[in-house]
Amino acid sequence: MNYIKLLNSAFSAFYFDDRLNPTHISLYMALFQEWNSSRFAEDFFVNRRDLMRAAKIGSKSTYHRWVTDLNSWNYLTYFPSNNPYKGSKIKMSIIGTSDEPDLGHYDPKLEQLAEQYHPIREPVVNQHRPTSGQALVSTINNNKQENNNKQPKARQAVLDFFIEKNFDANEGEKFFDHYENKDWKTSDGKAIRDWKALAVNWMDRTELFDQENRPNKKQAYHKEDNLRTTKTKDYGQPL
Repeated sequence: MNYIKLLNSAFSAFYFDDRLNPTHISLYMALFQEWNSSRFAEDFFVNRRDLMRAAKIGSKSTYHRWVTDLNSWNYLTYFPSNNPYKGSKIKMSIIGTSDEPDLGHYDPKLEQLAEQYHPIREPVVNQHRPTSGQALVSTINNNKQENNNKQPKARQAVLDFFIEKNFDANEGEKFFDHYENKDWKTSDGKAIRDWKALAVNWMDRTELFDQENRPNKKQAYHKEDNLRTTKTKDYGQPL
């Protein structure tokens, strides 16, 4: 997969597409970086909160409207998720090139470039500025880097992470038990790549679920007022 060719083709399409506004392009670039981080997988799962932050979108309705536009205009295919604990799935379109994703080939240079330009939850340290004629590839480690966030070390690590995010530790217990029973695999049987990212998505979905099911206090208060009557009313008084 040629990163530069894909990006140039996307920019060419943007130039001639008058339907797009800056927010469409910003969201597309955030999704493109997620695609790059997944090594240009055929499809990948995304976290709405992370994408909104990367694309500088402050409204959930704006995010959903723009990603639906990109889907309608064939820049990508959007598979929204109705599961509060599972992110939506994205399949990026190959724009203006004959390249197809190579799902079985591993290129260490592409791996290191992706880590340099879009770190996966962890900062890259000891980066060196390239000298003349030097390839823009980190020399820290030429082997594939292991993701230490595939599974938590213990239950307490999950509870500490939820508390760190100002979330109830009991919700961390539910998260740990849920995926411990699934042997830390997704619903489609794939091994989890980053449990912390999955935990953030769990918190996001739980928060949304709580908001949607929160009772209307004002309405309940009015109903209570309507039931307040007095037993000592004088019915002899004129109206």
